[in-house]
Amino acid sequence: MSEPVVPTSTTDANGDRFAPYRGLAARFPDEILTRATVTDVALPDGAGTLALLVLDNDAGPRRPTTLGPNSLIGIGQVLEAQAERAHRGEIAAVAVTGKAGFLVAGADLGAINRLTDPQDGVLLGRLGHEVYNGLSDFPVPSFAFINGVALGGGLEIALAANYRTVSSAAKGLGLPEAFIGLVPGWGGVWKTPRLTGPKDALTVMIKNPLANNRNIDGRTAHRIGLADVIFDPATDPADTAVFIEASTAWAARILTGDAATVAALEQQRDRDHSDRAWDEAIAEGQAIVAAKTGGYVPAPAKVVELFAAGRHWTRDESAAAEADALGELMLTPEFAHTVYAFLDVVQKRSKKPAGAPSPELARPVRKVGVVGAGLMAGQLALVFAQRLQVPVVMTDVDQARVDRGLGHVHGQVDALVAKGRLPAGHGEALKSLVTGSVAKDVYADADLVIEAVFEEMGVKKAVLAEVEAVVTPECILATNTSSLSVTEMASGLEHPERLVGFHFFNPVAVMPLVEIVRGPATTDPVLATAFATARGLGKTAVLVQDAAAFVVNRILLRMMGEVQHSFDQGTEATVADHALDPMALPMTPFTLLSMVGIPVAQHVTESLNSAFGDERFPVSKNLQSLIDAGIPSLWARQGEDQDHGQEVIPAETRAVLEFGDSPETAEELLARVQDALAQEIGLMLDEGVVADAEDIDLCMILGAGWPMHLGGITPYLDQVGASERVNGRRFHA
Repeated sequence: MSEPVVPTSTTDANGDRFAPYRGLAARFPDEILTRATVTDVALPDGAGTLALLVLDNDAGPRRPTTLGPNSLIGIGQVLEAQAERAHRGEIAAVAVTGKAGFLVAGADLGAINRLTDPQDGVLLGRLGHEVYNGLSDFPVPSFAFINGVALGGGLEIALAANYRTVSSAAKGLGLPEAFIGLVPGWGGVWKTPRLTGPKDALTVMIKNPLANNRNIDGRTAHRIGLADVIFDPATDPADTAVFIEASTAWAARILTGDAATVAALEQQRDRDHSDRAWDEAIAEGQAIVAAKTGGYVPAPAKVVELFAAGRHWTRDESAAAEADALGELMLTPEFAHTVYAFLDVVQKRSKKPAGAPSPELARPVRKVGVVGAGLMAGQLALVFAQRLQVPVVMTDVDQARVDRGLGHVHGQVDALVAKGRLPAGHGEALKSLVTGSVAKDVYADADLVIEAVFEEMGVKKAVLAEVEAVVTPECILATNTSSLSVTEMASGLEHPERLVGFHFFNPVAVMPLVEIVRGPATTDPVLATAFATARGLGKTAVLVQDAAAFVVNRILLRMMGEVQHSFDQGTEATVADHALDPMALPMTPFTLLSMVGIPVAQHVTESLNSAFGDERFPVSKNLQSLIDAGIPSLWARQGEDQDHGQEVIPAETRAVLEFGDSPETAEELLARVQDALAQEIGLMLDEGVVADAEDIDLCMILGAGWPMHLGGITPYLDQVGASERVNGRRFHA
């Protein structure tokens, strides 16, 4: 990479630092302004006056604060005015914080997506640095009090300060730019490794974004060094007064040179910046990007490129390169697709689920029952207890299974405590909420009981009937089935109107989607309670009608089935498994097959075959042969490194397989899969499985990790022509 050209001073003849950016700002007339309101705070112990800047868009508690060029210029001007006060000796420090729940949620992506000139992207990048450098180079110490969500440019404004505090209740912190098609363009690439060390910086900038946009919380931010100190908020996290008071008191101790505070700060900032740490982080970042994107997605590779080069750059050299990268990436199709997927689908569509009844019809859920004590049941029990803070009781056929289930839940809680994600006292309280029994009469006072037993219709109908016999008339029954008919399950109940499908994805704590399945008799209050419960669990719910395998599994099994059928017909294994690489999916089809489990995949395929026939969902004889032989995976890894060795089919595995003589090329198979997906989704929409194509996109993004850079599965099928080839029309006009 060539050396970046560092821009010269941008101040005009009238001393206006922001003159070069006012034309850009004028192209954002409808920007929701985030303003900085200044309050003077008298610091304790004679430390002087702190000018506290509160960033707020005056749009209420639900609309996140975001930054566009007008907001940035306004904040920059406020910082200039405070710097003049500092020169006059009126203030001893400056601090930035946000409205309740937010520092800043990042740049205004919807507005940025309208830019058409790459120079505008460069200007926006330079403007961010111009403003944030005003905080970094402030004439007296600068602080950031991270009270809530701080993403992308919202975290970078905190990184620009000389010192940072964070609330233990803060959630949604991170640099997600590699995920959304950009780079951390306002200093994050350069500053993060200098605070955390390169290893943890790589996690924040590459690992987490490419792990389905995982964020961190305040405790993790403090542990890795993004924040210097952590404070607890008031009982109500929305009340930031206690956190701000603790933060200003700490700032006073920094200003007065309190020995203990300074010593703790030095210890907190002692991170590994060795050449070895840099070398290992850069190599790991390159490997992750190659594995996750295969070179088909530009932004993650650009982040690693800047990360590696910035190791030897000055702050201003990195700033110039970051701005140039923003100008380049903001006009890529991948960024435009991501904005649609992220804003229009994940953000907007998920907040107003199509077909959901009025939330006012929802009933309170004060106790939950989980039928079963296996791994899935344990995950469900923990997420209900942790997120709803209500008692949860599990049952199983014998005490040994109940004890194992409880042991698994307790082990998961202990792991959260050990990792610092949960205070020890909270961990013990959480464990006390989850109990177990062999008698189903413990459900007598439950408001909701969900079954998580073996995926077999007879078993599910039997346990639901047992539960119905002991619960109250108002108790809601839910099934976590991944493919079976909710209508058929309800047929064995005296009150089928109380049953609803509540399909979680594995792992339950991580996957954000719940498919809510309405049976023909399910009432609106039951459905409304299911949606309200999903929201309480922090999940996004999509209403689906009762059709075999619902949405995600039906689409995934159609895709996997096409690849498997091609392999069975003679396509070489590596060709079949990597034909879809241009999509940059989270994993290859055969890897997904191993993760799901061949018996599970075969079972769901059999359900789909029964519903839709052999032409679209053939049952693979080769997969059945693997099941019969007790072979869990098609691939094995050969070589000393079992994690990264060459994928091969062992001789004993190949011996049980039979192949046809009609191999396909990777290009032929990719087109075949695209057409199959277009056909299946077209049929699902015709059947009314969901309300619209956006719901298909939402399900696949949140339930299957469909890549954002493809814009959702239905826009992708439009882009490659499959929609028109198969259905004669596009999914989107």
